[in-house]
Amino acid sequence: MTEITSLEERFQAKIDADQRIEPRDWMPEKYRKTLIRQISQHAHSEIVGMLPEGNWITRAPSLRRKLGLIAKVQDEAGHGLYLYSAAETLGVERDELIDQLHIGKAKYSSIFNYPTLTWADIGAIGWLVDGAAIMNQVPLCRCSYGPYARAMVRVCKEESFHQRQGYEIMLTLCEGSPAQKAMAQDALNRWWWPALMMFGPNDAESTHSAQSMAWKIKRFSNDELRQRFVDMTKPQADYLGITIPDPDLKWDEEKQKHDFGEIDWDEFWKVVKGHGPCNKERLAARVKAHEEGQWVRDAAVAYANKKVNKISNNSQVA
Repeated sequence: MTEITSLEERFQAKIDADQRIEPRDWMPEKYRKTLIRQISQHAHSEIVGMLPEGNWITRAPSLRRKLGLIAKVQDEAGHGLYLYSAAETLGVERDELIDQLHIGKAKYSSIFNYPTLTWADIGAIGWLVDGAAIMNQVPLCRCSYGPYARAMVRVCKEESFHQRQGYEIMLTLCEGSPAQKAMAQDALNRWWWPALMMFGPNDAESTHSAQSMAWKIKRFSNDELRQRFVDMTKPQADYLGITIPDPDLKWDEEKQKHDFGEIDWDEFWKVVKGHGPCNKERLAARVKAHEEGQWVRDAAVAYANKKVNKISNNSQVA
């Protein structure tokens, strides 16, 4: 017991000194499990997040938009792979993580359980969803766990491009016909509150935030990040000439930040627990894709084994 206490003290001292924890370093089991939960949930979100946007690849309004959306969806797939690899450094198998997703044991971001009804939704996702993701993820570049922090550097650079791409779509619509601007406003109306929910429950209701911040996995609380997002996004909406659907949203001169309305937490928990508009559809699509892609994984393993055997046989001949 004394030895474990000593290891935990040294571990926390390393955290407090802003030193990175690497895969071979000693770490508390709770720290490891917290990271596996967070990183795998992040990876699942990147993969499931391909679905609502991939839905519009064949219906993009121009070849330029189609190419941009294909590239973005491909980036999201890459982000998922980086993050699954980071999770594997903690001693968990990728197949196990994917199985947990498919049986509904693992969570992913609730935002991806809403439908993409119009092309403007693709702009709103880029502007709001990727904007919220950046707000969440940039501090993760300073996460205490080395592999996660390093993976996030590239992820954040690409997410920044996705956010600008989405905002440019919204700007084009808002500068277009009245019908196009109305489409942009409708998308903002439907995606605003789910975007705020991306930051998770209020600090008082968050079961993981305090410990994650003590371990410097997270650097800021849910409510701090949500406030920053609102303060960043309001001027952007004003520039577009569309209105955030919150009658309580106003600038507080004394606090130097925006006040905003209460989130519908009943809706948030409903979606998190699997009862959102598209939960079943998203999970069914992921399971179907995984099953239909089995032959690709089998072929990759067979090729790798063949290559290893060839190298082995050449070595024996030599």
